[in-house]
Amino acid sequence: MSTVADEGEPAEGVLARAMRVLGCFTEEQPALSAARLAAMTGMPVSTMHRLLAQLVEYGLVMRVPGHAYTIGARLWELGELSPLSLRLRETALPHMMRLYEATGENVHLAVLDAPTPETATALFVGRLTGQGSIPTLGRMGGRHPLHTTGVGKALLMTCDDAWLGRYLAVPLERETTHSITSRDELRADLDRARARGFATTREEMTLGNVSVAAPLGRVDGLPPTAVGVVAHLSQADERRLGTMVVQTAKDLTKALRAAG
Repeated sequence: MSTVADEGEPAEGVLARAMRVLGCFTEEQPALSAARLAAMTGMPVSTMHRLLAQLVEYGLVMRVPGHAYTIGARLWELGELSPLSLRLRETALPHMMRLYEATGENVHLAVLDAPTPETATALFVGRLTGQGSIPTLGRMGGRHPLHTTGVGKALLMTCDDAWLGRYLAVPLERETTHSITSRDELRADLDRARARGFATTREEMTLGNVSVAAPLGRVDGLPPTAVGVVAHLSQADERRLGTMVVQTAKDLTKALRAAG
């Protein structure tokens, strides 16, 4: 992609530009025009057109009707080579299916994505749902806060005090009126979760929903991982769901370690 760079610009600058473009695409805006991408990145339109031409050539973006661009199939193909897909999700799917069949509820698999504790989020890498499952915001590849999601709290259960101190140095945003935004309250909630072995949220991310999740044990080569279910508040038996997610987490941990 070096032909896109201005004279004298290092190759790293071109890669940074490409990443800025790819980072513009979201679930809410999956298709964007060259003009819109130029405005979002601050690049000249002429530069954007040259960069997009090469991204299309490499299959990282693709043209769609309406003079717009979307993420390309090659980028998806490369992403499927990640250990989060090849190793974690593929091993987890049978265990997630058994949990779904036992509960009839949404089943989520998430990992801790934490370049730094201050920027940490729950990255959803697996999801099973059915016609009778309550609608949720979670999707594969989606990110959600740690402190308002069941799998997020389960991931926080695995973090030590020093890490949590840095995470809690950033104000906790309120997703609903039930979200815990007090550092002391969240620490107390995590202590209770560790004592019983699973985390819960009650309408903290989505009104009407209860989430119950448990962390997996440490697996070499994979980030901290959690599995959980999301059910309707009026139908959720948290103790029963907790027993099942804890067992699923144990079984999946064993399977991942055995697979190496």
